[in-house]
Amino acid sequence: MRRISTTLILLILYLIFSSHELFIKADSYFLKENSPAELYLFNGTFDKSENVITRDRIINPKIIGPDYNFEPTLNDYYDKDEVTFLKFKTKGAGTYLAGISTKIRAIKLSGEDFTSYLEHEGLEEVIEARKVKGISNQSANEKYSKHVKAIFQVDEEKTDHFSTPLDYPIEFIPLQNPYSLSVGDSISFKLLYMGKPLAQQTVHVSSRKKAKAKDNKEIALKTNEQGEVGFPLRNKGNWYIATIHMSESSEEEIDYESNWATLTFEVR
Repeated sequence: MRRISTTLILLILYLIFSSHELFIKADSYFLKENSPAELYLFNGTFDKSENVITRDRIINPKIIGPDYNFEPTLNDYYDKDEVTFLKFKTKGAGTYLAGISTKIRAIKLSGEDFTSYLEHEGLEEVIEARKVKGISNQSANEKYSKHVKAIFQVDEEKTDHFSTPLDYPIEFIPLQNPYSLSVGDSISFKLLYMGKPLAQQTVHVSSRKKAKAKDNKEIALKTNEQGEVGFPLRNKGNWYIATIHMSESSEEEIDYESNWATLTFEVR
């Protein structure tokens, strides 16, 4: 029997457990007040979840709205078909914000595998910096965590809870309420890293006109010097904005630290 190399095993584990974007999603982002509802976590792509999120990884879960501050417990989650579901009940009408973070994990990859990962995630600046230093072939120890949010609307009244910072290491703050906008309007976001605007950071934006559409492409944008980025809402459907911020680490035995952020909402 052919023996699988240690490097290949590590890469497979990395792809399964870390090299996935994480999204909070909903069948509909428009809900009724005082009603049971569900959100769910997709760990993979926006269209397909590759594995569930184990409870020991979830930290700082929050759902906030008008006179509403819900912190889910273990009993509020359940898993089905590689998706983690979160049960809750809405309260009064308004614009709600949901978010979770994942605990920091670490992984070590060979230089070749780390470069492939950077290329897959579009982290060109890190690739170039490693080339300049002549370390592209050196292995890398990385620690990573993910911080994801979703905005949904309960009945008609609009509130400003959508712009509440959740104090995650990295997060998108909408500068307009997406549920006050329509197709043809533009929306903008401020990207915060450790509470401060993150300038010249590449972000990716995409939408889905249909729940299972797979022919939608991401567009890459960069934040300005104020850490802001905007784009037009060209169609109805589910939208997301996402980014991965990676920096060199000063910690012993850790070469890089990455923080992943996504935010989802719906336009109709």
